[in-house]
Amino acid sequence: MKLLIADSFEASGVDGLRAAGFEITHEPNLKGDDLREAIVYSACQVLVVRGTKVTADMIDASSQLGLIVRAGAGYNTIDVAAASRRGIFVSNCPGKNAVAVAELTFALILALDRRVVDNTLDLRNGKWNKKEYAKARGLKGRTIGIVGMGQIGQAVVTRAHAFEMNVVAWSRSLTDTQAEELGVTRLANAAEVAAVCDILSIHLAAAPETKGLISADVLDRLRPGSYVINTARADVLDYAALARAVREKDLRVGLDVFPSEPETATAEYRADILDAGGVIYGAHHIGASTDQAQEAIAAETVRICRAFKETGQVPNCVNIETQSPACCQLVVRHYDKVGVLATVLDMLRRAEINVEEMSNTIFQGARAAVAVIRLHQKPTPELLASLTDMKDMIIKVELKPIT
Repeated sequence: MKLLIADSFEASGVDGLRAAGFEITHEPNLKGDDLREAIVYSACQVLVVRGTKVTADMIDASSQLGLIVRAGAGYNTIDVAAASRRGIFVSNCPGKNAVAVAELTFALILALDRRVVDNTLDLRNGKWNKKEYAKARGLKGRTIGIVGMGQIGQAVVTRAHAFEMNVVAWSRSLTDTQAEELGVTRLANAAEVAAVCDILSIHLAAAPETKGLISADVLDRLRPGSYVINTARADVLDYAALARAVREKDLRVGLDVFPSEPETATAEYRADILDAGGVIYGAHHIGASTDQAQEAIAAETVRICRAFKETGQVPNCVNIETQSPACCQLVVRHYDKVGVLATVLDMLRRAEINVEEMSNTIFQGARAAVAVIRLHQKPTPELLASLTDMKDMIIKVELKPIT
């Protein structure tokens, strides 16, 4: 099976994929039209990317592609809708960078509290200013508010407890039971979190429902002098509202993500938010960039690709329909011999009944099997009778509702 890696990737991952039997093309600097052409000429069945965008025209150009793996947590750089239209699996590696991002989160918090960057710049410029920098609030006993309680948010909670901080949180999936187990106070929404915290830390996945969720209304709830940390995605935060809040509330801000980031590893770039004044520190979207995280992501990528090659199944698939359009299921107990399922499916085709999902389980001895066929509409009684009458092929036919 042919596999194209279109980004930098750990040597351990390349070795693991090769050991799994893949024929690998590794071109780590492919972008745009070059990537589209490489997908075509490599005839790859699997594409592995990190930060590189995979667009609809790239996906549509290939007749071989069956799986796209994002070697990281998010997958907003991949046109998932285009892949779904072509029946191409999209998978990612959730949680493997959680510790790395949580570590950067606290690096930014501590740097803001002690103004480490400003300290260093003054020292490099030959200026000693202990009077200015011998002022810090400290973290013990302060309240961190976490918006987004996936694996990264939970890793931040663990580290916040180590600093003896109070934790309040909101997430779409967070329950009272989970909050109690994690030792956090669950609030009703992001605005409530902002209203009571000293530090607002954002850990939302990029999705239509989270775009701009940290809005002007949420930022307006912050108390003067609060800290805002975003190591998630730029789209979830209103950066114009943040700039205004920095000026009006003297906020301190730590950012790892920015609007309209360059697609290349190096480029000229100036983020508007840096002109808001005050204490604003930034990193170059490096949250997941530790050796530990990248090795874990590489191992997970190998696991996903191996499963696809050997079983056709895709762990962590993000574009499987969670709610099937099927309205009923046809359970066919049949003899395990040539032509049975082909005959059943042909009868459904002639009746213009679409098969949404199907499984076929073989019993010991390989004499009989049961096929569960999920359909978009109910077969007529006449069709069911015709199936039942095929005594040389069919043992029993049942029509059941979807439960």
